[in-house]
Amino acid sequence: MHLQVSRLAAAVALAFAIASPCAFADTANPETVVVTASRTPQRAEDVIADVTVIGRDEITRSGLGSVADVLRRQRGIEIVRNGGAGTNTSVYLRGSNANQVVVLVDGVRVGSSTTGSASWNAIPLSSIDHIEVVYGPLSSLYGADAIGGVVQIFTRKSDGQPAFVASGGGGTYGSNQYDAGVSGSTGGEHSVSYALSGAHEESRGFNATRPGVGSSYNRDDDGYTRNSFNGRIALQVAPGHEIGAQLLKSRLNAQYDNGSAAYDTHNLQELESYAVFANDRILPWWHSTLQAARSNDKSGSFTASGISQINTRQDEYTWQNTFDVGSDTLQVLVGHRKEDVLSSSSEALTRARVTNSVAASYDMRRGSHLVDVSVRNDHSVYGSKTTGAAGYGYEFTKDLRATASVGTSFRAPTFNELYYPGYGLPTNKPEQGKNAEVGLRWNVAGTELKANYYHNRLTDMLVNVTPCPAATGSCAYNVNRATLEGLTLEADRRFGNLDLRASADVQDPRDDTTGKRLARRAKRHATLAADYTVGPVAVGAEVQGAGDRFDDAANRNRLGGYGLVNLYTSWHVSPDWSLLLRVENVGDKRYELARNYRTAGQTWFAALRYGIR
Repeated sequence: MHLQVSRLAAAVALAFAIASPCAFADTANPETVVVTASRTPQRAEDVIADVTVIGRDEITRSGLGSVADVLRRQRGIEIVRNGGAGTNTSVYLRGSNANQVVVLVDGVRVGSSTTGSASWNAIPLSSIDHIEVVYGPLSSLYGADAIGGVVQIFTRKSDGQPAFVASGGGGTYGSNQYDAGVSGSTGGEHSVSYALSGAHEESRGFNATRPGVGSSYNRDDDGYTRNSFNGRIALQVAPGHEIGAQLLKSRLNAQYDNGSAAYDTHNLQELESYAVFANDRILPWWHSTLQAARSNDKSGSFTASGISQINTRQDEYTWQNTFDVGSDTLQVLVGHRKEDVLSSSSEALTRARVTNSVAASYDMRRGSHLVDVSVRNDHSVYGSKTTGAAGYGYEFTKDLRATASVGTSFRAPTFNELYYPGYGLPTNKPEQGKNAEVGLRWNVAGTELKANYYHNRLTDMLVNVTPCPAATGSCAYNVNRATLEGLTLEADRRFGNLDLRASADVQDPRDDTTGKRLARRAKRHATLAADYTVGPVAVGAEVQGAGDRFDDAANRNRLGGYGLVNLYTSWHVSPDWSLLLRVENVGDKRYELARNYRTAGQTWFAALRYGIR
């Protein structure tokens, strides 16, 4: 085992065990329901997998402007961004690559088939009800790319009561955000539930690059605008039978530097997700979910010299059947997914890929014992891939539980790695992963403590190789091995009106072929936060820290560690009106997440919110 936890690191981690604000992961609440861990609703206390749930209250109270900013405050997650909130963003789970994470919006897979990762900068935060993050391999449930984990975003839907919400705010860099939404239900035997919302965001931004970035440097500000709309409507045809449709559409226009010309390059990013579904309780013990979905990831670069456009369209059909076998649950799923890529710059990328899948899982509980097993087969142009997972949990007491699990996973080569001229090879194979982990959850004297150790061994890693073994020049090639190993610690505690929370990650994400640390990953990162509420007023503070990282695979360009302090407060002026103020990076820390790309200095954001039911 290469991971080493020093006494100092262990002492710091244990010192964190005094806490959490309710504005963080909500898995400690016994009423919390988790869907993503098994593709079916489960009580959080029955889930074996390592999972975090980020609730709507946290998202609202945080005053944050992007999904990535919400995620980076959670354990096991790091982000990289090339400038402000509108710029290219990557999310790493447990040290995995950005393209080794599956991202779902209401059960619909989103992302680019050319890069393999989601367009995080285009996802509107205002549309989100809650987020579930499941750590570790989930290819046996979701297929390709679920090596590091799965992030599922659930948009707002009606809870039955008529509701109207709206907010408006502004802050540093000329930032403005406005959103409004309405939801409700007609009631009755054939009720119609609905939820609609829209948002507009804009910011003049700041200069994202430093002179060291080279010829693309431009000293002007790099702003963005983002407009979004989402909706969901469902009809209860009969008791236990529901049909419906949902959509999310977001359009981001962001500026980025491309030289000293007065005309900045514009990146137009469009994210679209559509689905129709039918939920049916066919028999008291048989529940069927049928869904047809489409997602579009459209990325266009507009410069003074021309336009470049790359579009990904994914069409997916799934039929999931869940059977109650006594107190156990059996699930059987069949799926079909087609990826279409259209590129204006390369005809070689303009092609399609079809994947057909079948999967099954079984969950059971026997007294103090919890067991889940799953298996899946995916067949595509890369051949047939079968993955599996098994987990076991044992409750020593109602307050102490231990878990252990193993699982395999894979990542399908992207279209760039297969077909991009001068880089891709059609013979490239999927990356493969084998993971083992153990966990412990302990409630003691009102404090919940969690610890998870994981060891994920990856083979056939696709990297840029020079010279290329199968062609001239450079290419993507299956040659490297990597290990993602780490220990995650978390603690939650409430003292009257004071909520405390802390988490620490000690990890060793390394390239076993070169012996180097994977680029842009810190060996240690941690968060400490506190909330205090007095009547209608809540105040909070959080500290985020991360160790040094390397910007390149060769570990030559070091990025220094950093520590940030953020403050926030909210005031419920009345039951329907509230004010919020957040100050980020209070100490105006200068740091980089990517070499020669700036991050925001001290910023503030204030908002007025209205909500009525």
